[in-house]
Amino acid sequence: MPLVTKWTGREVRALREAVRMSLMEFAEKLGVSDRIVSRWEADGEQATLRMVNQAALDTLLAKADQDAQGRFVGILAADDIPTQAIIEPGEDQTSSGEYVKHPGDGKLMAHIPEGIFLSGEDDDPVWVDDFHIDTFPTTNADYARFCAATRHPVPEHWENGRCPRELYDHPVVHVTWRHANAYATWAGKSLPTAEQWEKAARGTSGRTFPWGDQKTAAKCNVRETGVEVTTSVSRYHSGVSPYGVYDMVGNVWEWLATPTTPGRYELRGSAFTSPLFRGVPAIPNDANDTMHDDDTGFRCVATSEQMTPRKNRSHELLIRDV
Repeated sequence: MPLVTKWTGREVRALREAVRMSLMEFAEKLGVSDRIVSRWEADGEQATLRMVNQAALDTLLAKADQDAQGRFVGILAADDIPTQAIIEPGEDQTSSGEYVKHPGDGKLMAHIPEGIFLSGEDDDPVWVDDFHIDTFPTTNADYARFCAATRHPVPEHWENGRCPRELYDHPVVHVTWRHANAYATWAGKSLPTAEQWEKAARGTSGRTFPWGDQKTAAKCNVRETGVEVTTSVSRYHSGVSPYGVYDMVGNVWEWLATPTTPGRYELRGSAFTSPLFRGVPAIPNDANDTMHDDDTGFRCVATSEQMTPRKNRSHELLIRDV
């Protein structure tokens, strides 16, 4: 699991909530008093932790199960803490991803360099200009900030119009292509083209899956995995793509910018409801742009120009007609 570069009171609180421990239990795990933990959390950004305390927190985070690690990432994202200061590629990842925070929605993005990659079922060489892609699918926490900023309607399955906290770091679902495109516009990004998405998933050499050619369902959330619901977007560390991008197979289908026929757009990646073979990144799928389901979400991409901070936020105007 990636380590925190500098622990403050907010990260301490997020970890305690993620591992679901009481103040006393958490303090005992760290070898300190509960009063010290309370003081750290109350001091927030101004909290001063000794190196031995930070090392203990790093160890507790690294040993937490994958769901707790995912909750930790989601809580911090919901608190709008700069993610690039929190997440670094872990030693157990095979990727050499280059990550940067997008100035619009603050999401961590991976850089995909320009060049040729082998595309489609026939591995045809295709050139793609350089771009950045969201490291993780758009989460419920991400989408909640968008809805709050624009008064965009929230997904229909959120209870009383609010996403349950335990789903903050799960991919948002029940979004149409139009909803996904509205989020991308608000964030100053775009939905990925089929070529961009496929290169980010497969790399340049034509591998079958993001992790290689092995049919290993345990590396992703698909039907064979037996989870049967969405999972934290940071759960499957061993299934990342060559560029360090998560969930390119499984969890949720992802909307793309590429149309197939009028009113229909490509989907890629498969979902927890689908078998592994449906998730092969080279194989396309499509749906009507008004379709929404509990296994369909999205992520965004950005060009070099879209990675530059804008002087105004006119894109935060109300978005209601989608």
